[in-house]
Amino acid sequence: MRKVFYIMGILEDNDMEWLAAKGTTKFLEPHSVLVREGAPIDSVYIVLDGQLSVMSQRLNREIASLSCGEMLGEISFVDSRPPSASVVAVRETYVLAVGRETLSAKLAEDAGFAARFYRAVATLLADRLRTTVGQLGYDMQRKTSDGDDLDDDWMENISFAAARFDQLLKKFGLGQPAA
Repeated sequence: MRKVFYIMGILEDNDMEWLAAKGTTKFLEPHSVLVREGAPIDSVYIVLDGQLSVMSQRLNREIASLSCGEMLGEISFVDSRPPSASVVAVRETYVLAVGRETLSAKLAEDAGFAARFYRAVATLLADRLRTTVGQLGYDMQRKTSDGDDLDDDWMENISFAAARFDQLLKKFGLGQPAA
């Protein structure tokens, strides 16, 4: 759930309103494939409710679990390459899908939104990289951390992030308020 703080804590209320207005909700039954490894995708997704499993065919295993507030498809959006893993619903799941063309147009016309969006994506990816490096044992200093610590600078964004995500869920009639 803390990943929602990276996205919603950086984006502003009007950014979230735009995403909600331009995005569409998509419902996934358990075992439904949202993203197929190697196949181009046309949207960036935010998990509104549910749980998804990120599966690597190359490794033949789950490499991540995504839940409420997570973003996916952002790497393929940024580098225009097909996804390197598949994403499958573990249980009933709702995602907000924002089309590539719609998002690209907004980023091109709104420099403030673009800066906030790319900062949120960069922060999310940096967190994923730190987690991966820690799991591989390359970062011995982080082994003493529980991995869920938030930097003091992020603490002031938490209430804004939670409120923004709650508004998004309410718009689509989903979920419980973020904790």
